[in-house]
Amino acid sequence: MKRIILAAALAWPLAATAQNLTIGIGSAPTSLDPHFHNLGPNNGLGMHIFDKLVERDSRARPQPALAESWQAVSETVWEFRLRPGVTWHDGTPFTAEDVLASFRRVPLVPNSPGGFAGFLRSIARVEVPTPHLLRIHTHGPAPLLPNDLAQVTIIQRAAEQASTEEFNSGRFAIGTGPFRLASFRPGDRAELVRNDAHWAGADHWARVSFRSILNDGARTAALLAGDVDIIDQVPTSDVARLRRDARLTMTEVPSVRAMFLAPDFSRETAPPGFTDNAGQPLAANPMRDVRVRRAISLAMARDALAERVMEGTAVPSLQWLPEGAFGFNAAIRPPPQDLDAARRLLAEAGFPDGFRLVLSTPNDRWPNDARMAQGVAQMLTRIGIRTQVEAMPFASFTSRAARQEFGLRFAAWGSSSGESSNFLVNYVSTFDRARRTGASNMGRYSNAELDALVARGGATLDDPAREAIWHQATQIVADDLPIVPLVQLINVWAMRRGFTHDPRMDERTVAMGVRPATMR
Repeated sequence: MKRIILAAALAWPLAATAQNLTIGIGSAPTSLDPHFHNLGPNNGLGMHIFDKLVERDSRARPQPALAESWQAVSETVWEFRLRPGVTWHDGTPFTAEDVLASFRRVPLVPNSPGGFAGFLRSIARVEVPTPHLLRIHTHGPAPLLPNDLAQVTIIQRAAEQASTEEFNSGRFAIGTGPFRLASFRPGDRAELVRNDAHWAGADHWARVSFRSILNDGARTAALLAGDVDIIDQVPTSDVARLRRDARLTMTEVPSVRAMFLAPDFSRETAPPGFTDNAGQPLAANPMRDVRVRRAISLAMARDALAERVMEGTAVPSLQWLPEGAFGFNAAIRPPPQDLDAARRLLAEAGFPDGFRLVLSTPNDRWPNDARMAQGVAQMLTRIGIRTQVEAMPFASFTSRAARQEFGLRFAAWGSSSGESSNFLVNYVSTFDRARRTGASNMGRYSNAELDALVARGGATLDDPAREAIWHQATQIVADDLPIVPLVQLINVWAMRRGFTHDPRMDERTVAMGVRPATMR
């Protein structure tokens, strides 16, 4: 693929020097367009180049960024005071007009496989009384607005009509962030140079190199050879060995990412890969029958997936947030494996002899994704659902998933907001462009009761009352199983000794969280 090099590019050494940092990441960013795809690697890289009105710290707590303060002035009006004196990388002043352009662009990005429109769903209109004041009117009470805006990247107003390709070329990858883009080679690396004029002050690192190293063994080898300074997605098979290596330091934190199975609800007829035991297409879509979904859930030995496949870097779960997060329902616990009950449910659903299906999965996106899918397949086969695993690169996987080409897929979601609405609005709410819900609902699940709860929770000002609504919504998901949750991850990083690292619950690996130990 053609390499894109901007004027700021330099011939940088990959090994670290006093102010150079090289990061080995296990998942490749697919785009520099910060509105194209709500995807962890894209969001992580984008944090270096662009800013948001509100940012999150490593524990998912909202912090001032381009907005230095905000307040609700009525039940349906918020005021955001923008930080004065901020400039774009090209020297242009940042103003409220850039924010308006960003809000207009977000819902309109062509071919987005899962965008950010849901985070703007509550906004009715925006006033700009001064160049550094936004007055945002909402359709109703919107207590989550600052939380939602922590997901929306701000671009230059000159880039409002820019295509995703023009961002990827570097032409419009101009932000207000702590680093400027020097070069980007999709699937390989991104090179960044420090923005000395950043509003928060110049970062420690003069140059940062992101290297996409998708192979687990190669990522560990690069760290041990000193070719990179820090790696994320530490291979689970290497965790114990690397902990014993005196040359290295490890960090970890409970993750907001859950792994689960995602059924297809988009068609009444059998989805791709579903047949009877003779190989003939099924008359109907089994995934639309909750008894089949419950059978699949009961077939799962989640403790074995967490301990054996993930080698202790995950915990069994029937939810999408770690325990203690806002909206986690302590009354809902993952059921133990019950193969007999699962077979009975299949028989009640009209499949006493089971059926065949293809379980599709990426093999280079999440830790042990393809291995997890193989473990799931073995468990499903034990209840009569003979399962073949189809593994592929994530780039192919995500585009096919967006076209509803999979009957059952292995999936994951990271609730970067650290609370329930992120998943509820974007993943299991009904797909509706006009209402800006279900942007990542590729399975096209729809539940009117759940939609009503999500809308009510999003308009509830009282925190305890809103959390109670999220508990109800979580119970509906646990009962109806629009997804079949499996495990909650634990994020693990490894780095050369001499560095400190602030591990993020949203799993993003950012240069701003890495420092020489002498700066502690």
